[in-house]
Amino acid sequence: MSGAASAAAGSKFTAFMNHPAGPKTVFFWAPMMKWCLVAAGVKDLSRPPDKLSVSQNVALACTGFIWVRYSLVITPINYSLAAVNFFVGSTGLGQLARIVNHRYKNPEAVKAD
Repeated sequence: MSGAASAAAGSKFTAFMNHPAGPKTVFFWAPMMKWCLVAAGVKDLSRPPDKLSVSQNVALACTGFIWVRYSLVITPINYSLAAVNFFVGSTGLGQLARIVNHRYKNPEAVKAD
């Protein structure tokens, strides 16, 4: 790379590393680890709906969407935290929709509980 290109790339990398929500802070690593909740929600798509927990998925949906709002009002604004929490809430809502659909189509399954 030329000197100017090298300096520009270095300054962008330095700016990323030293950002208030960069990799030297918890604001970066917490959302990275929270993607595991999204992966678990996606993995649960293979589980039968009668084995899913309503209370767990209500909690995931509520906390996901509450934290989306929170991550947009804190300083520094944390867009990666907002994104991961949006997907946490969405997977929770998706699973709740599967549970409701299953119970609607199989009312005898609800009576057995």
